[in-house]
Amino acid sequence: MQSFVIIGGGIGFVFLMTCLGAATVFLFRRTSPGKYQQIFLGFAAGVMIAASVWSLLIPAIEEAESQGLIGWIPAACGFVLGVLFLLGLDRLIPHIHPMSNVKEGLESKSKRNTLLIFAVTLHNIPEGMAIGLAFALAAQRGGDSTMYMPAIALALGIGIQNFPEGAAISLPLLQEGVSSRKAFGLACLTGAVEPFFAVIAVLLAMWIAPVMPWLLSFAAGAMIYVVIEELIPEAQLGEHSHVGTLSVMAGFLLMMILDVALG
Repeated sequence: MQSFVIIGGGIGFVFLMTCLGAATVFLFRRTSPGKYQQIFLGFAAGVMIAASVWSLLIPAIEEAESQGLIGWIPAACGFVLGVLFLLGLDRLIPHIHPMSNVKEGLESKSKRNTLLIFAVTLHNIPEGMAIGLAFALAAQRGGDSTMYMPAIALALGIGIQNFPEGAAISLPLLQEGVSSRKAFGLACLTGAVEPFFAVIAVLLAMWIAPVMPWLLSFAAGAMIYVVIEELIPEAQLGEHSHVGTLSVMAGFLLMMILDVALG
């Protein structure tokens, strides 16, 4: 029962933070400064990079070695599979990059607002998988409350970065002419993808423990793909500024501290 409470609380927290971030849409006018979005996207990128290393790849290597395998092989193979998975989704799902205004994926007659939502949904899939796998790994290691600390650190870090990420979803929608209430609701809806994939990851990992190293590194590869393909380029758009770069560094530093201190 305690395990269910901890897992449910962690998954629920990341969704709540997305909605709180989306609520910032009520504080801005239609012409929100792009610099805020650079900060939001850069910070999210930094958190995801650090989480991919400390919360996913390192545990994947350790788990593989505990199974008597060569640690880097499942980690490297799973990482590549995660990249290919997101690459496939990127090519198939029609979406648009809000700040660069570049369309990707299959041809679609969907409205620009719909394409923006699809773009953010791609970001949230690997994040939800990562959180679910981290909690599943803790449960497999005994379910003791102390075993959940690395997973809680990951959920805390992802949740914190979900606040600016929620704003980075709702603010572009506001600029596209969507009402504040609708932009808030749509941003929360995209955030629901994370708990959905987190629960799926937990259920899968519980049943197929031997492939946990592959699943952890798979999530890491998917997250790094999102960072390099989507977040960092968007954070660096506009006039030359160190805002996006420093935001990435701040996010990385925060997640590293959380993971080492709590994990």
